[in-house]
Amino acid sequence: MIKRTLVIGVTVIILISCNSIGKKPETIIENQSIVQVVGAMKNVMWKGELAGTINLDTINDKNGLYGLGPVEYLTGELLIIDGKSYVSAVITDSTMAVKETYQVKAPFFVFANQTEWDVENLSSDIKTIKELEEFIDKKTLDFKRPFVFKLKGQVNNAEIHIQNLPKGTKVSSPEEAHQGQTNYSLENSDVEIVGFFSTEHKGVFTHHDSNVHMHLITTDRKKMGHLDKVLFGSGTVRLYLPKK
Repeated sequence: MIKRTLVIGVTVIILISCNSIGKKPETIIENQSIVQVVGAMKNVMWKGELAGTINLDTINDKNGLYGLGPVEYLTGELLIIDGKSYVSAVITDSTMAVKETYQVKAPFFVFANQTEWDVENLSSDIKTIKELEEFIDKKTLDFKRPFVFKLKGQVNNAEIHIQNLPKGTKVSSPEEAHQGQTNYSLENSDVEIVGFFSTEHKGVFTHHDSNVHMHLITTDRKKMGHLDKVLFGSGTVRLYLPKK
């Protein structure tokens, strides 16, 4: 009887430990910064795990903090840029609300603290997301990945989206997850873009066909969302990569 009780007790302890570990961020220390990942995009898109796995207000170190992901239940977009947290939500097909707050949860989220950067002007040959991704990949072959990067400057035009899943929707595929997604267009806008680069996190915080996940916010902080398309302005954008 005593032996059986001990076995049951040990089993309960193991189960509790496993569950606790599952809720902790995956921590990846690279390039003098710490990249942390909570949850996974694939679990949201394919398993319908829409509830928040992290409350952004529980991130203690906000110095040089950058991060991105969706709002829980896919009701908006999140962006932390240099320690300030922004939430965007759909108002209409042409308008949105952007609020500064840490009082929000995300079903998956990637974040890092980065205070030192190497800065360069983005080549005028680089116009699109794909060209930017290829340039960053070649530029950082000696980096250990993942890492955060950012851009500042003017874009000729861009397309961003905000998730706006109808309340109570069940999700078991990317198509179902993107119900209600609202797209917005920008032209000749001064913006900041935060991105995370990785070749090993497809389905975790990047889509299956990309090594980057980027969110854009206008410098007046009135528009923010997931960056889908962009045409960079010639000679008007600066690229920030982590200082080695």
